[in-house]
Amino acid sequence: MSDYVITTDSNSDVLPAFIKENNLTIIPQYYAFGDTVYGDQLNMEPHEFYETMRKGELPKSMANNPEVIRERFEKLLKEGKDILHIAFSSALSGSCNNVVMTANELTEEYPDRKIVVFDSLNASLGEGVSVYRAVELWKSGKSMEEVYDILTEERDHVNVSFTVNDLNHLQRGGRVSKTTAVVGSLVNIKPILTVTASGELKADGTVRGRKKSLKTLVSRMEDALDPDAYGKDRMVAVLHGDCLDEAQSVAEMVKNLGFTNVVINDVSPSIGTHAGPGVVGLVFYGKKRS
Repeated sequence: MSDYVITTDSNSDVLPAFIKENNLTIIPQYYAFGDTVYGDQLNMEPHEFYETMRKGELPKSMANNPEVIRERFEKLLKEGKDILHIAFSSALSGSCNNVVMTANELTEEYPDRKIVVFDSLNASLGEGVSVYRAVELWKSGKSMEEVYDILTEERDHVNVSFTVNDLNHLQRGGRVSKTTAVVGSLVNIKPILTVTASGELKADGTVRGRKKSLKTLVSRMEDALDPDAYGKDRMVAVLHGDCLDEAQSVAEMVKNLGFTNVVINDVSPSIGTHAGPGVVGLVFYGKKRS
């Protein structure tokens, strides 16, 4: 069995300690305030990023850089490694396509090596749970092809729902319609959004009040669980845009349902550009997403 490594991009929001512990190669996603581009050597701490947005500055997100992908992949290929790359949803960005094109070029140059790209059709920790799962399977001795097949089988069962304080950020980036943004901006109306099976964002109703919106994330999760297929030892992830207290409150509600493996992390700036400060999301394995 050929030696392989798992790589992903910074949009997966995998915890830094896990990246370090498993020596994961990360492809950076970029964002900019004005003419200053961040994402690789230059980065903002999440709190600083969201505070800058709160003050009215609007960032832009950018796809990954094919030259950087090539450089990081080629280093691994030269070490004799094959690569399983877990990518940000192809329906939300050109980044997955950039990886596929670079991988195709490199496998022509290194015919003895393989690069397999898994399109998570998901974002943030919705993508990230597949990274955690891949590493778990890799450590258990599964081949790259076996891991890819399991991730593909489970992909539609990775559910993501989230709520935001302000839909205008998503509308500005073309992720939701203007009508959806207008309804969501009505006094104390909080939208619930999901990531569809095709990897796109979908508005999925509204509730009145922030506390209700957080409880709704958890109650909808309860309705969408599939305990026969995915037990309570499966990872659940809570993501947030600089609102840790609320994320911890959601995590406690999830733990009260009996889940034992709950992780919390910031939404990375390249996704936070669209979601804005105050986003809270919940990622879990359950019934097939539609």
